[in-house]
Amino acid sequence: MRVLKITCPECGAKAVIRKTNRMHHEIADIYCSCADVECGHTFVMNLTFSHTISPSAKTGDILLQTVINNLNPQQRQMALDLLQGCAA
Repeated sequence: MRVLKITCPECGAKAVIRKTNRMHHEIADIYCSCADVECGHTFVMNLTFSHTISPSAKTGDILLQTVINNLNPQQRQMALDLLQGCAA
């Protein structure tokens, strides 16, 4: 597993995350401090979600359930018939 490595923007040494302030489930302020005691720089970085590269397998079921719930009874039966035809 990879771990996010933060470096000090002033001296380039390793930095430590001291606190995380989540403003939204996709946005956070990360409070950091330089591990080099001679530098001592403290700073805040922003962490944001950008985009999906590969969708989660967990959300596929939710999407499918949403589609099925929005079908009228005739469309549901047609989908069921198509699925049963593929299984045969």
